Amino acid sequence: MTDNKSTAAASAVKSPPGIVSRIRTYFLTGLVVAGPVAVTLWLIWWFVTWVDGLVRPFIPRIYRPETYLPVEIPGLGLIIGFVALTLLGFLTANLIGRKLVDFGEGLLNRMPIVRPIYRTAKQIFQTLFSKSESSFRRVGLVEFPSPGMWSLVFLTQPPNEEISSRLPATEHVSAFMPCTPNPTTGFFFYAPRRDVIDLDITVEAAMTLLMSAGIVQPGGESQSPGSQARLAALAETARAAQAVRKAEPSAAK
Repeated sequence: MTDNKSTAAASAVKSPPGIVSRIRTYFLTGLVVAGPVAVTLWLIWWFVTWVDGLVRPFIPRIYRPETYLPVEIPGLGLIIGFVALTLLGFLTANLIGRKLVDFGEGLLNRMPIVRPIYRTAKQIFQTLFSKSESSFRRVGLVEFPSPGMWSLVFLTQPPNEEISSRLPATEHVSAFMPCTPNPTTGFFFYAPRRDVIDLDITVEAAMTLLMSAGIVQPGGESQSPGSQARLAALAETARAAQAVRKAEPSAAK
């Protein structure tokens, strides 16, 4: 009995962590703090230098700061590009600027190879930067790549009349399924509206979920009780939708 008490007391008193364990903990803590900052600063530096490389060749050497200073100042191309685009937008809003833009678009539209490229790029930019809330603002789930497996999709504009008239007689939506961890690539397809489960999360949260390969869940830490409840509710919704689709062929028979 005494031995049992002494063993329990000894186990209750935990030995302090060793020096190696503490160094590892401090290192991982520093990595968690410094890692996101380093990645953010690297992305900002990459973007600034990329814009500088595009804009600097159009600036005469006599107007570049490095002509008079011993060092090269980054960000000059970004500032000039921002001012130039703002000035272009201001001129386009005027009647004379609008006429010049229409004249330039008319020239591009008469070029056989350039015309489809320009029109496609213009439509993409107008859709991405428009204020419409119906363009690329919803996130959903589709059953892919096999039954019981679900993938995130971004819902865009519905198909036009020419395409919808050749699809099966049901409502369809345009869906873009991005790949992980690079969401700029993926698959585009038209899916029946009844086969898509709407999610109450933002596009930014879905992007974070994809880029982290599920490590970062929407709404907080992946192990929080609220997040677990949301995931359980989402799984239950997916199972219910799957059961409804399986019951449809039986009812048709």
